[in-house]
Amino acid sequence: VQLQASGGGLVQAGGSLRLSCAASGRSFSSYRMGWFRQAPGKEREFVAAVTGSGNSIYYADFVRGRFTISRDNAKNTVYLQMNSLKPEGTAVYYCAAGRWGVQTSSSSYDYWGQGTQVTVSS
Repeated sequence: VQLQASGGGLVQAGGSLRLSCAASGRSFSSYRMGWFRQAPGKEREFVAAVTGSGNSIYYADFVRGRFTISRDNAKNTVYLQMNSLKPEGTAVYYCAAGRWGVQTSSSSYDYWGQGTQVTVSS
């Protein structure tokens, strides 16, 4: 599975962005998809995840109510709609695919996209 993330950019605090992650390869719907982020000097952290069917969704507490993860299995794409962005949300955002393990742990994901930069100005 190869993943290509896009949609990052520069936005003012309170603004919105929609990230996309396009997957190539077969059996996209069999993979749980996750979004992680890594700010300069910090460890990579979990943001959101969605199961292969889309029936179960998980969010980090700090994005709950502001971010929405979704997927379109017909298009092999997962999305992250980010609203009410905060300056502390400045980071490189990565999409990832995995089948087993804890959805919030980066070690549970086998494939990673290249990341897309999100910068939130105050």
